[in-house]
Amino acid sequence: MAKRQKTDKSLSGRLRIVAGNWRSRLLDIADVQGLRPTSERIRETLFNWLSPRVHGARCLDLFAGTGALGLEALSRGAQSVVFVERASRAVATLQHNIETLAADGAVVLQMDALDYLDEERQERFDLVFLDPPFAADMLDELCRLIAERRVLAEDAYVYLEQDRSNPEADLPDGWRILKNKTAGNVRYMLVQQVA
Repeated sequence: MAKRQKTDKSLSGRLRIVAGNWRSRLLDIADVQGLRPTSERIRETLFNWLSPRVHGARCLDLFAGTGALGLEALSRGAQSVVFVERASRAVATLQHNIETLAADGAVVLQMDALDYLDEERQERFDLVFLDPPFAADMLDELCRLIAERRVLAEDAYVYLEQDRSNPEADLPDGWRILKNKTAGNVRYMLVQQVA
């Protein structure tokens, strides 16, 4: 009897771009403990929410990991993405994937996300992806730092992803929840900074 082949769309060790210029392209995932790429289903929902705002957007992918969110944004026409990731193996794989796609507008910084937010920067972002390790439970602090450091452009969007068993992040003044969903053990939200 022949073995049944696995037909799961999420192939182990591979990341699939959902839509855009690189639709269905498969990219490598670094073998890093705790690395958990945002699922295709969640990415598809998120980018449906963001569809009118992605083209030409300046994006920040903190805790980039596989770069799934930032690469999806570039595939769909984002102007630029700054990927911040501290794990060297994840950074090497992300840089390889960016080269494979010949992705213009991608900058990878190997550093801790909190250190990145501590540095004084002039650049402002239209879209920020916050998907820290679930065990860290640090969305409250990250949102506060992003608001204090003036990382966001006017009317910017922030995507938050966390373990659904954790309480929702305490948002800074002037931020409002636009979308809030769960899938499996994941809560994901789209919030906006309102001027």
